[in-house]
Amino acid sequence: MPDPVESLRQALAVSPDNVPLRRHLADTLTGLGRFSEAETELRELLRRGPDDPDVKVALARVYYQQGKNSPALVVVEDLLKRPDTPPTSLVLHAKLLFRAGDVERAVRQYRDGVGQDPESADPEFAASLGIGAGSDEEAVDGRLRAAANLNDPGPGTEVERPKVTFADVGGMESLKEEIRLKIILPATHPELYRAYGKAAGGGILMYGPPGCGKTHLARATAGEVKAAFLAVGLHDVLDMWIGNSEKNLHGLFEQARRNRPCVLFFDEVDALAASRTDLRHSGGRMVINQFLNELDGVNTSNDSVLILAATNAPWHLDNAFRRPGRFDRVLFVPPPDAPARAVILRLLFTGKPQKDLDFEAVARKTDQFSGADLKGLVDLAIEAKLREAAKTGIPGALTTRDLQSAAGRVRPTTREWCATAKNYALYANQGGVYDDVAKYLKL
Repeated sequence: MPDPVESLRQALAVSPDNVPLRRHLADTLTGLGRFSEAETELRELLRRGPDDPDVKVALARVYYQQGKNSPALVVVEDLLKRPDTPPTSLVLHAKLLFRAGDVERAVRQYRDGVGQDPESADPEFAASLGIGAGSDEEAVDGRLRAAANLNDPGPGTEVERPKVTFADVGGMESLKEEIRLKIILPATHPELYRAYGKAAGGGILMYGPPGCGKTHLARATAGEVKAAFLAVGLHDVLDMWIGNSEKNLHGLFEQARRNRPCVLFFDEVDALAASRTDLRHSGGRMVINQFLNELDGVNTSNDSVLILAATNAPWHLDNAFRRPGRFDRVLFVPPPDAPARAVILRLLFTGKPQKDLDFEAVARKTDQFSGADLKGLVDLAIEAKLREAAKTGIPGALTTRDLQSAAGRVRPTTREWCATAKNYALYANQGGVYDDVAKYLKL
């Protein structure tokens, strides 16, 4: 089946400075659900016109669709500073606030956005906020009804038994060693830890640019020790009714304790553990307090439960979570270095037709690429090969030249994160929290 955007790409290759054509391509890719490709085109448009608010809204929306909440929030908050803020950015900001659990502000932003532009209304989202026909009056403006008994653990989430292990994770050797010490050794030699009065389990916080393998590493950790794995997303915890979020969080910890040994993984944990000084509503504070109590094991032991968490924005995390006994290991997950990139490329090409591929040469051409960027590179190379195969009817093997050509079309997504992290490493590094970032950036 021909690629529906191929003609647009060919036209853009002839006229790369045609801004309306590139925007049309980005909108088409978004409509097809190809958000990663749309992001690439929108970022290029912003490089050429950094002050275009419509492009910024489109980029923030594409980030939102991919679950990249932190980058989306950065773009939207920049738009909110403008005197000519597009109403659609207010609605998108409301969705991001709701995803982060700030229901009251989400209601206000949604009402402001729809008030300025009624066509930006989203009835389904409005219903989730408790606004509109059929909604409960107690939900209006964030005045939410109390939840059921916190001791009811709720339905929980699906327990996985991952097959992947550290052998399936390219690079990250120092991180693997930390996790071996924290979870693998206690699981395989519990008598050594008991001799020192130390329980197996604990918390590890991983932070770094998006797409660098934090989630994959967490899943591989469970696979190493054949432990249960519970992946917790924001939708598993956050609820619009007061008290339900705490109930859901308690239920997930109870589920992990029933399935020991277990790895309990929180992605985008900054949304659940934001600094309490930044919160203006009590609901978010209650969730944070519940989270801290669960980490401490106030009413029950967390022995043989490893709590892993990942964030792209550690600077938004409440300091209380870094106290010993909670997330007492804070590990920086940098973009992979050249040897690690070569390993990742080899793993990505397992089972794919190839001929004399020089992974080391490609790795040298992909400085600052994340694991996700490398996957995007491989996908682009395969798409180009598929187009050739569609014309000839003969599938060809991928070569080094194919990968290097694709590498020229992909820009590393880690640069924005590194620019933000640099400011924190230089000006907000009290206690040496960001020493690893400073070392990586050679500050």
